[in-house]
Order: sequence, then structure tokens, then C-alpha cells
Amino acid sequence: MNASVVGLIVGMALGFAGWFGGFGAFLLVAALGAVGFVAGRLADQGISLREFLDPDERKRR
Repeated sequence: MNASVVGLIVGMALGFAGWFGGFGAFLLVAALGAVGFVAGRLADQGISLREFLDPDERKRR
């Protein structure tokens, strides 16, 4: 799945959350989407959270 399709799905999810749930639901969906993005990125790259937050950690190895 390419980035355009993922962006479309995320945008639609945020739109539905905002329309049916209000601004609070919009923020909750956006925050959980960000957490999911970070978790997926960590799983794809096979790195730990410490390495993800500190890019210099990878250079030291």
C-alpha cells in the first residue's frame, strides 16, 4: 500500500471521527494514529525505541 492510499484512509478516519464524535474524538484518533505510525515504523525497521528517538545511537554501533 503506497503513501497516498494510507494518507487517504487516515484522512477519512479523521474526518469521520470529527464529524460523528466531535473535536475530542478527532484528537483521540489523531493521537492514536501517531502512536500506530511510530509502532509500525519501529517494527518495519527492527530497531528499539531508544534508537528511534536518538538517531546518533545507530551511528555509534
